[in-house]
Amino acid sequence: MVGSKGFVSNSSALAGWYKSSHSGGDQGECLEVARGHANIPVRDSKRPSGPALIFPVASWSAFVSAVRGGEFGEPAA
Repeated sequence: MVGSKGFVSNSSALAGWYKSSHSGGDQGECLEVARGHANIPVRDSKRPSGPALIFPVASWSAFVSAVRGGEFGEPAA
């Protein structure tokens, strides 16, 4: 179960991980998000048993909306 302390030390204990369909295949810069939890766990896809950050739903939704809205600009080339 995902708590509210802001992280879990071993994210492999959580189920429901997935990568965005927009993730590049071999670029190694992917995040995974786990579905089915009260708060949103996010981890580095290269470290499936590493830590995960835990975000409140409202905070994660605001972040995703900002990304979709282009608020962070274009990535550096």
